Amino acid sequence: QVQLVESGGGLVQAGGSLRLSCAASGRTFSNYAMGWFRQAPGKEREFVAGIRRSGDITSYGDSVKGRFTISRDNAKNMVYLQMNSLKPEDTAVYYCASDIEYSAVRRSPRYWGQGTQVTVSS
Repeated sequence: QVQLVESGGGLVQAGGSLRLSCAASGRTFSNYAMGWFRQAPGKEREFVAGIRRSGDITSYGDSVKGRFTISRDNAKNMVYLQMNSLKPEDTAVYYCASDIEYSAVRRSPRYWGQGTQVTVSS
């Protein structure tokens, strides 16, 4: 089992920034690929960012490329999502996710956090 807990969400004006954090426990963190997803009311879940276990390779959804950055600190069992130049359409619940397989992180990750709300005002 892997437990994931997100934090750092809140209300921000368009053009502002937020940094989300995800704390992991239950297994050796460095063995897992990590990712971030988001879901707005009435919309499907959307892949935001992914990172391999070593942190050497990352991937991003088209809508956030150039604005969001995913990173991890294996010594602290933490993964982060730095969100810059936020837009109202970024408003959603953001979820941390994890899987042994990097490819699975972008599709159907095995483990999920409870989510944290991000609201971007106009």
